[in-house]
Amino acid sequence: MTTTAPELSPAERQSVEITNVRLVVGLEVHVELATQSKMFTRARNPTSAAAHGVEPNTLIDPVVLALPGALPVPNARAIELSIAVGLTLGCSIATVTRFDRKNYFYPDLPKAYQISQYDQPLCFDGSVDLPAFNDRGEADLGAPRTTIRVTRAHLEEDAGKLMHEAPGSRPIDHSIVDLNRAGTPLLEIVTEPDFTDARQVEAFCRWLRHTVRLLGASRGVLQEGHMRFEPNINCVLTLGDGRTITTPIVEVKNLNSFRAVVGAIEYEHRAQPQRWRDEGRVMGPGAKATYGWDDTNLRTIPQREKEDAHDYRYFPDPDLPPIRITAEMLEHARTLAAEPWLKKLERFTNDLGLPIADASIILNDTATAALFETAHALLVERQHDGTKIAKALANTITQKLASLANERSCAPGELHLTASQLADLVDLKLNGDISSNGIDELVEAMATEPTTTNARTLADQRGLLIVQDSAAIDAWCQAAIDANAQAADEVRAGKQQAIGRLIGHAMQQAKGAGDPKAIRQRLLEMLS
Repeated sequence: MTTTAPELSPAERQSVEITNVRLVVGLEVHVELATQSKMFTRARNPTSAAAHGVEPNTLIDPVVLALPGALPVPNARAIELSIAVGLTLGCSIATVTRFDRKNYFYPDLPKAYQISQYDQPLCFDGSVDLPAFNDRGEADLGAPRTTIRVTRAHLEEDAGKLMHEAPGSRPIDHSIVDLNRAGTPLLEIVTEPDFTDARQVEAFCRWLRHTVRLLGASRGVLQEGHMRFEPNINCVLTLGDGRTITTPIVEVKNLNSFRAVVGAIEYEHRAQPQRWRDEGRVMGPGAKATYGWDDTNLRTIPQREKEDAHDYRYFPDPDLPPIRITAEMLEHARTLAAEPWLKKLERFTNDLGLPIADASIILNDTATAALFETAHALLVERQHDGTKIAKALANTITQKLASLANERSCAPGELHLTASQLADLVDLKLNGDISSNGIDELVEAMATEPTTTNARTLADQRGLLIVQDSAAIDAWCQAAIDANAQAADEVRAGKQQAIGRLIGHAMQQAKGAGDPKAIRQRLLEMLS
């Protein structure tokens, strides 16, 4: 049903003054949960690392295919992870929750209905004190926060997907159905329309991705569809005579980048006033529409009018009895959510003195955060200063480990280096037993190939331990002076910058076993 402002003719709509356009945005986010199996069957979950790169239509079974007699069984781990996410959203958790059938037909929906939740969602009535984010995508902990209300977070199964290219990106003149994704545990998070600009929505999307990744609830790889953002956008137009017009809601579907989220909202903010002038449609029953996003031309594209809830003919799934959330399940979820991403970020920056950029890299996933925290605890036990070792650990993780991980398309915490080995490496560095070049070589060796050899033994085997023998240091320095006579004369004449060439030559002589500071000091003594 289309509604039109009856008091304004088409000509009047074109000429009327619009004095203010207030943006109103609510958000739906679909998060694919990182369980080993699917939501209602033991079939492997395509979001698990073990299922990466599998052929289409291989992660299926009778339940996924909706074969007669196949019955669904809920995934307890998916429920637990959903509760943990709900707790970070400030939600109340249902004591009893229920699954419903959402009826609609689509080629990638084998049952012709989706198992979802309607009037008894798992998580409800939450709120988030949302931090601002800067242009580098980092949280600005000193900026004012925005309260965003969360309507619900309910658990459902994902649909399959239509492929318009054959595997390997080969062109085809038709579409094919891939049911690997069908049945994947999907947490749908719905906010109230509390956003007033696109950057707030982007901030929520970034905050949520950090949160679910640190919890281990989702891998959060946007380009693989692990999180899909769907802003619901409309505007309140204030006319020159004081009247207000509320435009229909446009839901932009399946955005999988922060850039697309911002672009779609800002485009609709510009487009809706003129769309009202042209069409006269206002907010009302049946006026909501579904749009897509054209990432090439940076504009939204109408797809279809949006169904209302009653169009889906929800009813309780007769194959799934209500689920009672036990105290044990709730307590386990509370343990997972005990220190969510934002609180950890504040602790790392305020208590440990880490730069926001380093803390953000470390807290980007649960494996890297655990690697840092376990290694930090081991070094504190060895009587090292907590702030000093935090910076040394952060440097090792965000520089050398992050580079190695990027080459291998994984997280720093997923390399072969254990927390104990990382603590030993930093221990060597802090005690002055290994140079920066030496620790880089050692990190690469231990992170690339699994080994049970401890860091000191491996450093000794590779000749990386710093030599404290004064005779050896004198020999390296004398060789550098003999090979760089001009640089030596410049240092004697007071040109201190020339000493870099001498240090470099001496370090080559030392083959990783020299301390640059000790070599520099000895060179100055020999040339004074």
